[in-house]
Amino acid sequence: MAAKKLDAIIFGATGFTGKYTVLEAVSVLKGLNWGIAGRSQEKLQSVLKEMSAKSKTDLSQTPIIIADVNNEASLIEMAKRCRIVVNTAGPYRFFGENVVKACIEAGAHHVDVSGEPQYMETMQLKYNDRARERGVYVISACGFDSIPADMGVVFIEKNFDGVINSVENFVHLGVKGGTKGLGGAALNTGTWESAIHAIANRSESIAIRRKLFPDRLPKFHPALKSRAPLSIAEDVGKVILPFPETDRSVVMRSQRYLYETEKKRPIQMQAYMTYPSRLVAGVVVFFASIIGIMAQFSFGRQLLLKYPSFFSGGMASRDGPSEARMERSFFSMTMKASGWPKSQKLAESTDQYTSPPSKTLTVKITGPNPGYGSTCVALLSTAKTILNESDKMPSTGGVLPPGAAFSKTSLISELEKHEHGIKYEIVANK
Repeated sequence: MAAKKLDAIIFGATGFTGKYTVLEAVSVLKGLNWGIAGRSQEKLQSVLKEMSAKSKTDLSQTPIIIADVNNEASLIEMAKRCRIVVNTAGPYRFFGENVVKACIEAGAHHVDVSGEPQYMETMQLKYNDRARERGVYVISACGFDSIPADMGVVFIEKNFDGVINSVENFVHLGVKGGTKGLGGAALNTGTWESAIHAIANRSESIAIRRKLFPDRLPKFHPALKSRAPLSIAEDVGKVILPFPETDRSVVMRSQRYLYETEKKRPIQMQAYMTYPSRLVAGVVVFFASIIGIMAQFSFGRQLLLKYPSFFSGGMASRDGPSEARMERSFFSMTMKASGWPKSQKLAESTDQYTSPPSKTLTVKITGPNPGYGSTCVALLSTAKTILNESDKMPSTGGVLPPGAAFSKTSLISELEKHEHGIKYEIVANK
C-alpha cells in the first residue's frame, strides 16, 4: 500500500539551516503531517534525535525520505510524497534546479531560502510557464532574504492610504549585549559559499534580466536616487552602505509582477546597511573589496572557500554560529515610504504627479536570529500559507517572488505568531 501523502517535506535536513528548520517545524507546522529528507538515513535520524532534545518533543516517528540532489528519480519520488517541498539544500546555484524541476513534474509546490538573484531569476525564466501549467508555486527568497523587505513593502501599501512613490530600507544587524565571549562567527560556510558564488557571477544577472524582462518598466517621477556610501542617514542616525542586491531585486520583481497583472504603479526601492561609525563601515568596505576582487578569479574563490574565517574577518566558519550567539542575534529594518495622499490628483495629460511627495509612512520590522531563526520560521510560514491559503494567491501558480505570491494572504500575521517570527509595526505616519 502506498505511503500516506505528507503535507510537507524538509529537504536538506542535515545541513545547518535544515536542522534549525526541523526545530522550528515543531511549532510552525503543528497540526500538519511533515517529514524530512536527505541522502543519509543515519544523519537524518541523528537530526531528529538532536532536535527532539532541543524542542523537548518526541520526533522519533517523523517520516524519513531518502533523496539525493544528484538523483533525479529520487527527487521526483520525494516530491510525489508531499504537497510542498521545503528546500534548505544550498548553494541553490548548484543544487536548486534539480529540486525545482522534480517538484514541478511531480506537482508539488516548492519554497527555499535562496538569496542568489541569478538562481531565482533563472528559475523564473526557465520554469515559470511549466509551473503555471502544472498549477505549482515555486517561491524563493523565503528567509531573511527577502521576506522582511518584500512583505514589508506589502505591509506599507496596505497601511499607506495613498499612492507610494518610493521606499528606502535601512537594515541593522546586532547582537544583544555584544559579541564578547560568543565567538566571532555569524554564518556557516553554506551561506558563505552561496554569497561568494553570487558575487562572482553578478554579471550574469544583467543577461538573465534582459531575457526575463525584455520590456522596461515605465519611469515614474520623482526618481529615487541612491544615497552616497558612508553618508549618514538622518532617518536612522547611522552611517550607511548599499545593501547587497538581493532584497531590492526581489522587491522589484514583485513590483513588476503586480504592475503587469494588476496595473499597479511600481514602487521604487533602495536598501542600505547601517553602521555605528565610518570606521566600522570602512572596515566592512575593506573586506568587501578584497572578497569582490578575489571572487572574480577561480584561484581567489578557492581561497575564499577554503579559509572562510580568515577572509570574512571571523564572521563565517565551518561550525557556524554558536547557540549563544544565535539566541542573542537580532535584526531591525526601518522602511520609510514617500508618496501622495488619496486627495492629491494626477496630472491628466501625463498620468504623473506634478508636485513632490507630501506623505510619509515609516515602518519598523524586527526579528531574532536572522540567519537561522527568523529565516527558518519565515520559510515554514510560507509553506504553511501555500497549503492553507492558495485560494488567495495568484490562481495560475508559477515561479514568483514572495511579495507577488503572498500579497493577499495572511502571511504577515502568521510570521508574527511565533517566538522566532517577524514583527511589523507602524512607527510614524505623516
